[in-house]
Amino acid sequence: MYFPYVRGRQYELLALRELVANNILGDLVTPIVEPVKLSPTLVNMMEEYIKVKHPVSIIRNPVVGTFISDWKEASELSKEAGYKQRFSKQYENPVIIKSLIMQRNAKLLLDSWDKHGVNKSDLLVINVDRDYLGLYESAFGTVNPRYVLMPDESVFRRKVRQNKVLLDDKFEKQDRNADYQNSEDDFFSDDHLYYKDDRFIGFSDYSVVGNDYLESGFAPYAVAIHIVYFAKDMTLRVRHFVSDSNEDITNPALKFYEAVSKLAAWYNAEPHPVEMTLGLQTFLRHYEQKSYPGLGTVKKLSLMHHLELMGKYLSRV
Repeated sequence: MYFPYVRGRQYELLALRELVANNILGDLVTPIVEPVKLSPTLVNMMEEYIKVKHPVSIIRNPVVGTFISDWKEASELSKEAGYKQRFSKQYENPVIIKSLIMQRNAKLLLDSWDKHGVNKSDLLVINVDRDYLGLYESAFGTVNPRYVLMPDESVFRRKVRQNKVLLDDKFEKQDRNADYQNSEDDFFSDDHLYYKDDRFIGFSDYSVVGNDYLESGFAPYAVAIHIVYFAKDMTLRVRHFVSDSNEDITNPALKFYEAVSKLAAWYNAEPHPVEMTLGLQTFLRHYEQKSYPGLGTVKKLSLMHHLELMGKYLSRV
């Protein structure tokens, strides 16, 4: 099973919603969302997953963003209070996998769930900080959570025996988009080939976004499109398509067209280097129509392509 780990930014939530609404996510792909904001986009995405009964993991104690403070500060008659009410109701649905990060506030959350009759065996746990392995052991004892995300390190392997999911950041993020020109094709991952041999039941990564979280975006000098594909040996690689006019931040539409033109030329080679997906199809349509969807949509489409591709792969192996 594949567990793509995303922060709940607008474009990521829209990507997840479109994938499941179009029935192209695949039964063996379960997204994990660390929400960064209490927003209508978040609850609308959760609603879509509940509607089609596709499991999705929602972390209740996120480390990044403002979700926790949004939750605490939602006043009674505010829009946020409405989102909070919808989220609380949706979070009780069995389609939503209750999830937490082992960190300072994990014990409070686990105690609260215990009082409300939540079974620890139904939880997804993210266990990436060795300082909280003791808390994990004392909190769960002989109970095995449904899934435990962890790095492939001996200290975690010794403490977590069952339902292990390998979590690793596979994306080599550059400081600037223009820097991807220095290495237009990178190895991405082979975890999908070997995770079972290493006694994991699934694998997880941060897709083509990476683990680094920035609170706010900025206008880039270059536009980069990241497309994951399978090499001949079935390892995953990522190809970077970068704009040329990168001297300043003006004319992002031109920058996008330069990048997507390179993507179209690469894809149209025979044989096609990657299977068609909705995300890729939409990129190519923007190329043909010379339309510019905005930088958030560029990120959304790259994410959609990767997740749909993994769903197709896992359905065949």
